[in-house]
Amino acid sequence: MPGTIVVLNGTPRSGKSSLAGALQASAAAGAGAGAGAGAPWLNLGVDAMARVTPTPLRPGIGLRPGGERPDLEEAVVTLFDALYAAVLAWSRSGLRVVVDVGHHDDYAQPLGILPRVARELRALPAYFVGVRCPVEVVMSRRDASSADYVRSEPNGAIPDIVRRWERAVHDPGIYDLEVDTSTTSPAAGAEAILGRLRAGPPVAFAALAGRR
Repeated sequence: MPGTIVVLNGTPRSGKSSLAGALQASAAAGAGAGAGAGAPWLNLGVDAMARVTPTPLRPGIGLRPGGERPDLEEAVVTLFDALYAAVLAWSRSGLRVVVDVGHHDDYAQPLGILPRVARELRALPAYFVGVRCPVEVVMSRRDASSADYVRSEPNGAIPDIVRRWERAVHDPGIYDLEVDTSTTSPAAGAEAILGRLRAGPPVAFAALAGRR
């Protein structure tokens, strides 16, 4: 029986990694829901892919909206294909997988990655979760991080690229569940996801599969 897949979709610094970690902790604590309940959650997503992506292809699947690197877009498609091939293989081995990514189609030309992914996942117990966070909170997290993130303008304004992420990543916004990490802790968000898994089968990827 295939293991449950949860795809967390949101902007950088929206809280996806913390949610993924909380799901992994829930399994360690014995909380179970969905196919493969009781099995550990394996985490695969943008950070894991960044570690294995060669420098000339970076940021790989983390390429931000705006079409600024058309030379990388063919590689982005290939890398997303590789990511989800691994996710499918793990699920079909009975393992549960949490995937943290930022899907968008704001490239130099539309790549249609999310509908293609949906057509692969719709036959599996795969849930699509929107990770929401107000852009002002995302910006404060960027400013406080020691990592190399785009930060606030000198006058305190939010850079356009941060707003572009927010607009692009939740288009079309079809989800099985949405979690706001500005008001919900990672542990509570993980419990909400587990509750959705207990509530019934997913519907988002079936709806997304028919889009272009």
